[in-house]
Amino acid sequence: MTQRPDPEGPVIGVDIGGTKVAAGIVDATGKILTQMRTPMPANDGPEAGLKAVTSAIDALVGKVSGKAPIKAIGICAPGPLDPKTGVVLNPPNLPCWRNFPLAARVSEIYRVPVKVDNDANAAALAETIWGAARGYHYVFYATLGTGIGTGIVFDGRIYHGRTGAAGEGGHVSIDYRGPVCPCGKHGCIEVLAAGPAIAVRARGRVEANPERSAALLALAQGKVESVTSEMVGKAYGAGDTLAQEILQETADLLTIWLGNIVDLLDPDVLVVGGGVAAMLNPFFEEIKRLLPSWCVNPRASEIPLVLAHYGADAGIAGGAALFSELAEK
Repeated sequence: MTQRPDPEGPVIGVDIGGTKVAAGIVDATGKILTQMRTPMPANDGPEAGLKAVTSAIDALVGKVSGKAPIKAIGICAPGPLDPKTGVVLNPPNLPCWRNFPLAARVSEIYRVPVKVDNDANAAALAETIWGAARGYHYVFYATLGTGIGTGIVFDGRIYHGRTGAAGEGGHVSIDYRGPVCPCGKHGCIEVLAAGPAIAVRARGRVEANPERSAALLALAQGKVESVTSEMVGKAYGAGDTLAQEILQETADLLTIWLGNIVDLLDPDVLVVGGGVAAMLNPFFEEIKRLLPSWCVNPRASEIPLVLAHYGADAGIAGGAALFSELAEK
């Protein structure tokens, strides 16, 4: 990986998940020009996993003009990983890779520089360079979905910490007596406020208050066990008061958590993305209003809380951002 990137060429951003690989060609302004997806055989061994990645890249290489060859390839992969070496260590949802030198292998194939980072870190960088955090110096980013991933960017650079493991804000506990998170800790914000947690809370409320649950039960076709966080969002959008209470509780939990983040990092912007964030967007103003009551920072009210620019394509943009002009400085 000693090659220097072509300053004129486009970058391919790759987003690897447990079930799919998404890849796209991204220009210097952060615009995704074209993209494609392919299945990810997460359990079929390291070479099968690599083949899925190269198949996605190959489909894009043919669309790149010969006058502007690929500049570089940036890859978002699940952690744990080592961003310095590009080695994927032992991600739970990608059992095909254990201590797999992903960056080196991809670089050998395409003869261009390759970087690997986790999706939240890279998405935070994309938001800083091209998105909702553009112009800010101290950025905290969170994606709220099936889990809660976070990234920290200081002066245009991802904060990785000593070993590359920094930024696990989803596993900050706000209740040591709370439910056990899959990570093993009690009361992590992820186990309290991510999509599955909203669904669990909703199912409990439906069982306890069947007379108030008509909207959610209708969406779930009468099956309490089928209630999902997406259904809560739909019911809230239709004016359902029980759904509003469930999302209000979620917003309250996130306010406590963000108060801790503000006191720890003193960011100049909070950027939140993901499907749960979109549902909670109507609560952002109240979160900002209540945030100072959960901070010792006397200027917490000055910090903007904004919805992320990139949605489902955050991983593609994030991968490309690893080779942006700002990130390369």
